[in-house]
Amino acid sequence: MASLAAEPRHAIASHGEPALPADFMHFPYANPDAPKGGRISYGVVGTFDNLNPFILKSMRTTARGMWDPQFGNMTHESLMQRSRDEPFTLYGLLAESVEFDDERTYIQFNINPLARWSDGEQVTADDVVFTFNLLEEKGRPPYSTRLNRVAKMEKTGPLSVRFALNEDAGNEFPLILGLSPVLPEHATDAETFDKTTFTPPVTSGPYRVSEVKPGQKIVFERRADYWGKDLPVKRGMDNYDAISVEYFLSDSAQFEAFKKGIFDFYAEGNPVSWKRAYNFAAVDDGAVKKVVFEKKTPAGMYGFVFNTRRAKFQNAKVRRALSMLFDFEWVNRTLFDDAYKRTESYFQHSFLSSIGVPANDIERKLLEPFPDAVEESVMLGTYHASKTDGSGRDRKVQRAALELLNEAGYRINGGKLINETGDQLTFEVMTQNEGQEKIALAYQRNLAALGIDMGIRTADDSQYQLRTDTFDYDVIIKSYPASLSPGTEQIGRWSSTTRNVQGSFNYAGPDNPAIDAMIDAMLAARSDEDFSAAVRAFDRVLISGHYVVPLYYLPGQRVAYRSYLDHPGQTSIYGYVLPTWWDKRATQ
Repeated sequence: MASLAAEPRHAIASHGEPALPADFMHFPYANPDAPKGGRISYGVVGTFDNLNPFILKSMRTTARGMWDPQFGNMTHESLMQRSRDEPFTLYGLLAESVEFDDERTYIQFNINPLARWSDGEQVTADDVVFTFNLLEEKGRPPYSTRLNRVAKMEKTGPLSVRFALNEDAGNEFPLILGLSPVLPEHATDAETFDKTTFTPPVTSGPYRVSEVKPGQKIVFERRADYWGKDLPVKRGMDNYDAISVEYFLSDSAQFEAFKKGIFDFYAEGNPVSWKRAYNFAAVDDGAVKKVVFEKKTPAGMYGFVFNTRRAKFQNAKVRRALSMLFDFEWVNRTLFDDAYKRTESYFQHSFLSSIGVPANDIERKLLEPFPDAVEESVMLGTYHASKTDGSGRDRKVQRAALELLNEAGYRINGGKLINETGDQLTFEVMTQNEGQEKIALAYQRNLAALGIDMGIRTADDSQYQLRTDTFDYDVIIKSYPASLSPGTEQIGRWSSTTRNVQGSFNYAGPDNPAIDAMIDAMLAARSDEDFSAAVRAFDRVLISGHYVVPLYYLPGQRVAYRSYLDHPGQTSIYGYVLPTWWDKRATQ
């Protein structure tokens, strides 16, 4: 039986040991001497109807910056802070230390005695207990399900909370608890928590909301009385006096606004635009800089996602054939000047990818109970996505795809691909913007050659959110970001337990025992070797399931920004970290 006594620690790593010692002064990718002051304005496409980021109604329309992986958690804070220079390690924030046993049967968070809410009240263990109970009842996934793997949550002191974990919680789950937000019990109305609101909340973060124009703009101002500004995890962070987020109706409107100087930072995802669209005066005279940041994490997966809740997509042979019919070579040459590389793995461009790597003994043992879950070529490491001659009409690939469709009960009759009852294979791709429409049109052209009727519907932001929340679509285009420490987030994306949970990120909706087992193996792994094997086995199952038509990835992060902004010289393994940037005008 595991001991219930442990020494407080300054950090916790998912696997191995934290890279930074207890007396570290700042994260390696932060500049502790960055000047404070000035301002920055971000631009985003969309709208917002809420300031509460933790409820279902604000799933994708909450105001950016409140709880934000890109711009930073400006108002709300988590128990611990993630280092962006390690696969998955947390250091003290609201909780100054943690206690846990080697088996990770429990974890205890010890609140920093200095932690204060923006109204001056102390952050306590009662706030932590209150938050977890409230989010379980009225929060959105994944916050609403976090106590599912907790056997007991108890307050062990005025500033300490211990979570006894279920046997199947996994090695990573204590860190997921550490990334959970904490809300002030004394300033939160539990009765109305799940209602939309524009009332600025009482929070613990470095900024407060100073201005709200619903759906159009939100402005944050830095708190001079922020309790955590001298913490090691906060040195060199949160440097602007004011941060505003401007909302735009479309990608084109957003880019035009950037050219006019309405906001300061633009992340460019289109390589053709990167080459051709930055010929405006601000670039020519040096007022706008263009920089490519290199990161060391997996490229992840981006592609057309089949909703397997639909009967027409429940046959893996159909999904595989449809995947083969996307002509990447033609699309890359014709639309993107050959700027992209083909995605084949969910952990592309990393040691976690199974592409080109035969399954080792650990993987084979994990997959042994599921003999039909992985295709032979995927198991042997010889699998690659279908490659065409780039003509847009490669007959060889089309014949191979048709053979699979014949095996699935389809045949061509009168120029239409029909099933045994005479119904044509028809489906709709729901898109969000012009870029997705362009890719969908290219795919539509490929499919039409075999008599497949693919429609395209572009939905506005609110309609798209509603339909994705309720899985009301045939096919959508989605990105599955990847890290060097995949874990609990895969439950929300792929597990059968979230298949019918509205608002989850389980877009494909598989019901595959092999997927569930590989996720369990990832979460249970203790050694680096076991963890890597579990991830590669998971990758093999997903590849073999053909749930996504893999598209492409673009190496590097392309950003343009006003020349009065600056950033640290060292880039984290996850790429640039916006909360570490600063305004050079603050020193002038």
